[in-house]
Amino acid sequence: MLAAPFIGSFLGVLVTRLPTRRTVLWGRSSCERCRHRLRPADLVPIASWLALRGRCRYCGAKIAPFHILIELAALGVALWAATVAQGGLLWASCCLGWGLLALAALDLRAGILADALTLPLAGIGIAIAVIAEPQVFFDRVIGAIAGFASFALIRWLYRRLRGREGLGLGDAKLLAAAGAWVGWQGLPSIVLIGAVLGLLSVAATSLRRGRPRLEQRLAFGPGLCLATWIIWLYGPVL
Repeated sequence: MLAAPFIGSFLGVLVTRLPTRRTVLWGRSSCERCRHRLRPADLVPIASWLALRGRCRYCGAKIAPFHILIELAALGVALWAATVAQGGLLWASCCLGWGLLALAALDLRAGILADALTLPLAGIGIAIAVIAEPQVFFDRVIGAIAGFASFALIRWLYRRLRGREGLGLGDAKLLAAAGAWVGWQGLPSIVLIGAVLGLLSVAATSLRRGRPRLEQRLAFGPGLCLATWIIWLYGPVL
């Protein structure tokens, strides 16, 4: 559990740097306003934000709340996983949850589902099946293939019929990763829950900002991520 906020801090770096193609592993952290390089004492997850009252030590600028929110969310993922899993399964669950958290945040902030996250997540899901549950290996492989193929087909049909993009290929890769973790049996439940969450998001957005335009992009990834997490922890609902 102590590692969770540090994982969340790293996820925050991933989410902010991937869209701009900045290096993730080697780049030094700095204030987004004054560009002053941050010291180790400034980078302690949660504690530094609280000690500095959410402001930069050097220029006094307000630190974006995103950073502490994703650190708290990473801790929440670990605590949630601990309610249903133990031992090696707990670590596997946290790995999935943290990956899904990063993907959801990335889609909300930048409108992308990066291959650098979805593809390794799919590979890890298959690898865990090989190591821990060989009897479900083929279910996981079929799930990954079916997840990608189904959304890729919907994307192709929509573009042929409407002449514009209706579903991103990143969503197809995300569903492939989901299938690699829950098998083909869990995919219908993930799509159902993801669709319901997406509709609720559209309804909430409409209440705040008015009816969305047809050409307006709506992030489907966060709903799929939460649905995948729920099905992994509790099993299919269909």
